[in-house]
Amino acid sequence: MSDMPRPRKPHLQKQTTRHGRVVWYFRRGHGKRIRMPGDYGSEEFNAAYEAALSGQTLRARRPANSASLTWLIEQYRQSADWSRLSATTHKQRNAIFDALVKGKGERAFSTITRKTIQNSLDARRETPFAAANFLKAMRGLFRWAFKAEHVEADPTEGLSGGVPHTDGFHDWTEEEIARFEDHWAVGTKQRLALAILLYTGLRRGDAANLGRQHMKQVEVEEEAGVKRMIWVFRVRPEKTPKVLVEIPIHAALQTVLDATPLGNLTFIATEGGKPYNKFSFGNWFREQCDAAGCPGSAHGLRKAGARRLAELGASERELNAIFGWADGSKTSSIYTKNADRARLARSAMRRMAG
Repeated sequence: MSDMPRPRKPHLQKQTTRHGRVVWYFRRGHGKRIRMPGDYGSEEFNAAYEAALSGQTLRARRPANSASLTWLIEQYRQSADWSRLSATTHKQRNAIFDALVKGKGERAFSTITRKTIQNSLDARRETPFAAANFLKAMRGLFRWAFKAEHVEADPTEGLSGGVPHTDGFHDWTEEEIARFEDHWAVGTKQRLALAILLYTGLRRGDAANLGRQHMKQVEVEEEAGVKRMIWVFRVRPEKTPKVLVEIPIHAALQTVLDATPLGNLTFIATEGGKPYNKFSFGNWFREQCDAAGCPGSAHGLRKAGARRLAELGASERELNAIFGWADGSKTSSIYTKNADRARLARSAMRRMAG
């Protein structure tokens, strides 16, 4: 899935360097190629594009001091490490870096210590998710800087303060799932959306993009050595495109698919038959949740699916395989530990009952 919103602006050409970095050029017809600065869609990029479109020459920026935080961030944004991040992560971290450059860009990055980062986390203690995102951005920056030998030590090493244990999205309860299903019958687009989110564990963008092209029939071997063919979804998630996720199609989801009018390019389509993007799909689905009297969102159903599987005894590796989390993921361990606690509590109470 492209990191670029569609439709593409006129006269732009995309190129991937040998280091894996995506760069953009403006070229009108057979005219001169002009390299666009910054990430696609950024303020800097758009200003350069508008200047090139009108035939003007954009005034070159004064190069940043090579000892400054601004310079370090600019170098990081040109690295292979940066290019491997998703478009969503770019957008989130660009906002953090742009604020740093505006407020403290001239500061020497060599003066940023572990205490500096911790003070910034403490200042964000009232907004723990902002603190978590700030730490992730700074950790990515300084891990790269240490590897590139720009700094002698990573000041984020060992820091975890202010990082929340959840992503802040409401985890749907079984009662809420039942309430939504009672309100939206099988055969409606709303019920289809819930079934896809709940029984695939896909994020909203991947769920909105899901279609017949992702369905594959594969052979599996069961315990007794008997082989049979099953249908699966094969998806490369937008957030982790290098990971190929294979999800067996649950019988409950297949029932809904068979009973629902489906879009041509994607299962879930707008009234005009066009695919949703992740933002419009997320907003539309939240409206359907409100209509059913449910406080949840699309991402909350992903969490509910993980909780269900963990309660049924799924291991961390099994959850990682379905949800596309990396091996050793702390996210999957949260679900398995919570499920283990619930099982242990029930077991203890049964003993007390005799």
